[in-house]
Parts: sequence; structure tokens; C-alpha cells
Amino acid sequence: MQGELLQGTLDLLILRTLALGPAHGHTIAYAIERRSEDVLQVYPPLHRLEDRGWIASFWGTSENNRRARYYRLTPKGRAQLAAQTSRWDEIVRAVDRILRPAD
Repeated sequence: MQGELLQGTLDLLILRTLALGPAHGHTIAYAIERRSEDVLQVYPPLHRLEDRGWIASFWGTSENNRRARYYRLTPKGRAQLAAQTSRWDEIVRAVDRILRPAD
């Protein structure tokens, strides 16, 4: 369960990051690390998400003028983002009810 939860959470964070626009792998990892205040230090499993059809890749030029592989969210990925966000909210509420029971 723990591995599945962590993997699902990482998928959600990658999809959310790409909802802001296309980015290459290093940028995705950096954004997640920065937004989590370095609590989450990961290199995203982009190929797995691409195999599922949630993201698509293309070649472009990076900020330092190098060829880089970029990723973008697909329509299927947008639907998955919405579903996973809803599920995440449900899990957070459930855990909160256990950790902070009503008096």
C-alpha cells in the first residue's frame, strides 16, 4: 500500500506540474522539489506516465539552447489529474478524521 500511495502521489504531482504547461524532465523534478521545500526529492517516472497515455513527449530546445525532451499533459492526463485530485482530497479528509477526531 505504501509504495502504491507514494507512486500515486508522485503521479498526481507530475500531472499537476504539467497542468501549468509543457516542461522537460529536469524542470519537472526541480519544480516538485522546490514547491515541496526539498521534502520531496524525486526524478519523475515519466516513461510510465507516457506509456499510460497521460503525458506525451516531444523534442525542443532548453533554456540553455540544448536539445531536450519535453513533456505535456494529454486530454487523458487531464482527466486522470482531476480523478486523482478528487481521490487525494478524499484520502486527506479520511486521514484527518482519524488523526483529529471530533470531540
